[in-house]
Amino acid sequence: EAFIRSILSKPFKVPIPNYKGPLGLRSLGVKRAGVRGPLHDPFEEGALVLYEPPVLSAHDQLKIDKDKAPVHVVVDPVLSRVLRPHQREGVKFLWDCVTSRRIPGSHGCIMADEMGLGKTLQCITLMWTLLRQSPDCKPEIEKAVVVSPSSLVRNWYNEVEKWLGGRIQPLAIDGGSKEEIDRKLAGFMNQHGRRVPSPILIISYETFRLHAEVLQKGSVGLVICDEGHRLKNSENQTYQALNSLNTPRRVLISGTPIQNDLLEYFSLVHFVNSGILGTAQEFKRHFEMPILKGRDADASEAERHKGEERLKELISIVNRCLIRRTSDILSKYLPVKIEQVVCCRLTPLQTELYKNFLKQAKPVEELKEGKISVSSLSSITSLKKLCNHPALIYDKCVEEEEGFIGALGLFPSGYSTKSVEPQLSGKMLVLDYILAVTKSTSNDKVVLVSNYTQTLDLFEKLCRSRRFVFAFHCFNPARLYCTCCLCCKRTGYSYTFSQQELSPEFIFMLSSKAGGCGLNLIGANRLVMFDPDWNPANDEQAMARVWRDGQKKMCYIYRLLS
Repeated sequence: EAFIRSILSKPFKVPIPNYKGPLGLRSLGVKRAGVRGPLHDPFEEGALVLYEPPVLSAHDQLKIDKDKAPVHVVVDPVLSRVLRPHQREGVKFLWDCVTSRRIPGSHGCIMADEMGLGKTLQCITLMWTLLRQSPDCKPEIEKAVVVSPSSLVRNWYNEVEKWLGGRIQPLAIDGGSKEEIDRKLAGFMNQHGRRVPSPILIISYETFRLHAEVLQKGSVGLVICDEGHRLKNSENQTYQALNSLNTPRRVLISGTPIQNDLLEYFSLVHFVNSGILGTAQEFKRHFEMPILKGRDADASEAERHKGEERLKELISIVNRCLIRRTSDILSKYLPVKIEQVVCCRLTPLQTELYKNFLKQAKPVEELKEGKISVSSLSSITSLKKLCNHPALIYDKCVEEEEGFIGALGLFPSGYSTKSVEPQLSGKMLVLDYILAVTKSTSNDKVVLVSNYTQTLDLFEKLCRSRRFVFAFHCFNPARLYCTCCLCCKRTGYSYTFSQQELSPEFIFMLSSKAGGCGLNLIGANRLVMFDPDWNPANDEQAMARVWRDGQKKMCYIYRLLS
């Protein structure tokens, strides 16, 4: 009787494996416990697995708590299906870096692929994965911040919308009153929980710097800095503002991470992984000075050997958090790119002005002696402008500045800068011919690139005189306009130009120093580099606007020299 009573007194137990009861909630029927597992099938064909749980022996499996066992991290098939092999490799590298699997204790990296290899898509894939999953079966991060040049804020928003559709709602901020921006940023920072409504903030460098105090009040899981070579100077305010952001995971995107010197390179690496190369002084003493001394023409054999050893050591450290692939990969997927150097003969007027300048300018003697000064650099700039078009130095001739005394009389009688005269410039004549032939024989679009906004003004006059429809992009935001309608940075003018069938513009004008970085102009397949830049990286950035992922037509790059 006692035995029967003990059996009857036990609570009833539902005979279903892993059943944990209604947990105090009213419901009909029984509830099954959620089975802990990966968000996506790691064994599906083509699955991109970023993390695999360690294989345990039968004995170790008995000791582990099944509710805490790590699970596979698998990239969403929506994205993994469109990733090319080098992009899959890049996403895996990014994941390993930001989760501290490549360098214990460090959570940053530099994505330094050359232009056109899909750095944006790889970073979007990383963000989406971190926002939705981790080995602990929960999101790795709650929020992410993308910081980019002002001209690319809209582009980032469009790319997130393109690849993730309605799965996520990014917040893009680039303009507005201080109160409005502060309110939006505060709302973003106050989001918490498993499902944050707008987990991705896209903001320009300038806006971030001006409103950094609001973002520094909380923390974010990940920050991505596009065109990260802007952070090469650790002393500027933008670098300091971003460096003070409370986030352990930092990804820096740059197709040209090294542009001038090793100390700038140190600033970029130090930003993503603080301390990996020591302090700035330690880096200079241990790496920069021996490497530069070893490359000196008068270096001894011992100094050269020491420099090579320190360079190898530096490369071995940095390669753990930097990935770089060249654009040669694109040759497998993109149409042929033809680069042509076009030598343009100076016109008689340009030749006379050039000779006149060489006779008068004092810095010319300095250059002959191998000396460089501010005045000599200014003289080189004047000659570059003269080679573009005499109109660019007309004011100097009127004011009879050094090198241009008496030069005004060389211009044709009745000359005026109000209209463009292509016949006075060898380069402008060639450009006029290229545009005319392209327009009459094809439906190709053309990107015109120059260092000087004054030259872009001449392009505009030429286009108006030839009745070519054009769009304009330069350093001054007030100059973002086209002939058919007034535009602003947020209207997606470059995005529309990239849609061959949607855009009426035949020409897109671009300042290489201001807007080349990151713009996608695949609607055009011809690009004219009207004048070379001091920094070849700027030229490379500009030329990569057309020959990049998504281009369907053969590309032609014309580099004009005089």
